[in-house]
Amino acid sequence: MNTPTTLSSANRLSLPVEGMTCASCVGRVERALKAVPEIKDAVVNLATERADITFSSTPILYLL
Repeated sequence: MNTPTTLSSANRLSLPVEGMTCASCVGRVERALKAVPEIKDAVVNLATERADITFSSTPILYLL
């Protein structure tokens, strides 16, 4: 499924990430996400091709 998924908390979101092939890709995506001021944490999973992000109360979809 390649659609955003809201996780249990209102300030968490799971996004699809395609095209990653290695751990280096995961690190680059995580660093890029964490560079967004409103994003508090980002965990990217290579196997599931998803990025679970935790963000401030500011809506962030317009930033991505």
